[in-house]
Amino acid sequence: MEITKCLECGDPLKGRVDKKFCSDYCRNSYNNKVNKDSKNLIRNTNNRLRKNFKILSDLNKTGKTKVTRSKLIHENFDFNFFTAIYTTKTGNTYFYCYDQGYLALENDFYLLIKRE
Repeated sequence: MEITKCLECGDPLKGRVDKKFCSDYCRNSYNNKVNKDSKNLIRNTNNRLRKNFKILSDLNKTGKTKVTRSKLIHENFDFNFFTAIYTTKTGNTYFYCYDQGYLALENDFYLLIKRE
């Protein structure tokens, strides 16, 4: 009979024939290593979205505010990260980061709005 070993630590396994890990710790550790790259991408994206949301929320206390592009850039706002796009019938395109949105206006101004 062949003795199977834990995929994480290499200790011999006892119990079921199809068992792969000696403990929950080894199972979790192994799966965390396997999924590390995809989790980092998701974590980094969520962190960037959270930062963008905080910047919009801090600048838009009244629910509707005008700011310059340079002000957003100064606050480290990243225009590549948003959660939704809404185009009105008139052709205006709003970008949203959760419930905080922005619309590009003329002369490098942005209208910040909060979706109710």
